[in-house]
Amino acid sequence: MPSPAEPLISLQNVTKRYGSFLALDDITAEIPTGVIGLLGPNGAGKSTLIKTLLGLASLTEGNASILGFDVTAQNYKAIRSNVGYMPEDDCFIEGIAGVEMVQFAAQLTGYPPLHSLQRAHEILDFCGTGQERYRQIETYSTGMRQKLKFAQAIVHSPKLLILDEPTSGLDPEERISMLRRIQLLGERTDMSVMICTHILKDVQQICDYAAVMVDGSIPVVDTVENLRRPSSPSYQVRITGDTERFMQLAQENNVTTSVSPVGVITLAAEHGLRESQIWQWALSANAGVQSIVPAKVSMEDVFIQVVQGMQHGYQ
Repeated sequence: MPSPAEPLISLQNVTKRYGSFLALDDITAEIPTGVIGLLGPNGAGKSTLIKTLLGLASLTEGNASILGFDVTAQNYKAIRSNVGYMPEDDCFIEGIAGVEMVQFAAQLTGYPPLHSLQRAHEILDFCGTGQERYRQIETYSTGMRQKLKFAQAIVHSPKLLILDEPTSGLDPEERISMLRRIQLLGERTDMSVMICTHILKDVQQICDYAAVMVDGSIPVVDTVENLRRPSSPSYQVRITGDTERFMQLAQENNVTTSVSPVGVITLAAEHGLRESQIWQWALSANAGVQSIVPAKVSMEDVFIQVVQGMQHGYQ
């Protein structure tokens, strides 16, 4: 496991071509330990990057390391023994029960038969599979298949867990449950987690860091908090009473205002804004303040900003 000062993943001029198609475009980046979101649209290169790190696809050019191991043929066994991987596509053996599939995954990582069965049940309990674990895999719903892939990936307590589109195809309740399990692993173990997804809200909800991937490049790696911080000091305010007068007073003090469809007022000031000013404007407008919170940019807006930056030579 890398020390806190070492990156979880280091990429130097990483390039991957499939014939004339450039899947990874000269990536140089360092990804820290923690819960990381590798975000980007379908086709951005997320799955290709994972495959190169795990030795499932060879690099065309450049160098990479993961968990302190250089991504070379002689290190693939060590890398895979320390990494749990949940692929986007199903990878099951039909004709066996879910618990047998997870037991098999445990045995592949070195667990003896009896211990592997015990471990499989422990992990499936954590994943909330209930008695469905005894059914044959081909009868499983999408949600159950995702749980089973997740269980296979964590059964050997890896140092790094890589999840490729873990909430894809899940209904809202299943999505929340999956994200909560990922969050628990990040909070209660020393396991780092990389979530590769095009669902930006998932990254916003549970990740410490985000690496933004666009057209085979990673132009930005930063904390989610930093990425979501607006360029100008901003607040989101809910008030009751004379909203128009309140906004007029803010505008008279060189504050930009906007109102969301649900009535949340966003106040932004280029040269600074204090909560005490907001309270004063509300008092003058004879309005009541329900809440004042620092405004944050959505991950959707962050992604749009990165794409626009790349179009203007941001890299």
